[in-house]
Amino acid sequence: MAGKCTLASVLGLSLVFSLFQNPLTVCGQSIPAVALFTFGDSNFDAGNKQTLTQVNVAQGFWPYGKSRDDPNGKFSDGFIAPDFVATFMGIPIPIPAALKLGVNVSRGASFAVADATLLGAPVQSLTLYQQITKFNEMKAANWNDDFINRSLFMIYIGANDYLNFTKNNPNADASAQQAFVTSVTNQLKNDISFLYASGARKFMIQTLAPLGCFPIVRQDYRTGMEQCYEPLNNLAIQHNEKIGPMLNEMAITSPGFQFTVFDFYNVILRRITPQRSLSYRFLATNVSCCGIGTHTAYGCGLPNVHSKLCSYQRSYLFFDGRHNTEKAQESFGHLIFGADPNVIQPMNIRELVTYPAGEPMREMWLPTTSTTVQASDSRSSTSRGYHLY
Repeated sequence: MAGKCTLASVLGLSLVFSLFQNPLTVCGQSIPAVALFTFGDSNFDAGNKQTLTQVNVAQGFWPYGKSRDDPNGKFSDGFIAPDFVATFMGIPIPIPAALKLGVNVSRGASFAVADATLLGAPVQSLTLYQQITKFNEMKAANWNDDFINRSLFMIYIGANDYLNFTKNNPNADASAQQAFVTSVTNQLKNDISFLYASGARKFMIQTLAPLGCFPIVRQDYRTGMEQCYEPLNNLAIQHNEKIGPMLNEMAITSPGFQFTVFDFYNVILRRITPQRSLSYRFLATNVSCCGIGTHTAYGCGLPNVHSKLCSYQRSYLFFDGRHNTEKAQESFGHLIFGADPNVIQPMNIRELVTYPAGEPMREMWLPTTSTTVQASDSRSSTSRGYHLY
């Protein structure tokens, strides 16, 4: 089958990879047989929270997994973005939760855990440093150094640090906010360096979403339907602005270090802009599909909460108060794997995993003004050509 390219298969693959830049091939792509490892919080959690905690978590029960009839601990109605990235990489098995016993980790694993932070000691969760420590404990028995060098490491973390900081320090001034952002991003750099020392060489770092636009944040801070909670958005912007320069420096000082940055902040922001959400076929972007409250954002799946469930989750951007529907997750997977530098730079994942291991990067991350786009203003994002992303 691998050697036969029918017209239907070529057309189908052309559609799937229509966002790709300079494709190597269309039929029979030369994607290397490597692994995918994910680290971070609930966005990338493949079921570790369900294993780590001593109580039943809502994500292990319906309506989570509703679209796949499989509530397996993922924070969505179905698959999450790394599942789609793994499929596009040709990985034939689901990326398992690393903390579950007896799973097949031959092509990677998820070490991400819901409620994870960079700083502090999260309850019934793991910091990024602790997740990397778990990876090191499993490394010798499962993967050799060359395989790890060529594999992909995806990281999304930091949201819980800023959500907790804002809740605990509602009156923090600008200097206190800046100091906290510096502490968080310094720890992120240290942890990435730890992962690099553990053998990782190919990194995808995802910028933080506009945290103040989560339905649960709008609900908790009573912003109404049209406004986001800007103090949290401002923290996310400050955090995101440090990521690219930090990784550029690491690529220069650390031999073989290769990376890319996925602009998740603006991917979400463009989809919640009222004038543009319909372009992505989302009818509801400021409320959740599942939950209770003004934004239907609290308590999805909790046994003691009579949460509401939307009739058609594919029309919603958010499934619960802060996590996206499978439809949205699939679009993120496509963007991560094959979009152009408006979304992910200096290269997409397809280019990163095929880039020769050990070689210095020919391009670096370049600063843009995209992080200053406001949710209420779609004109600035449109002018930068983001209408396809």
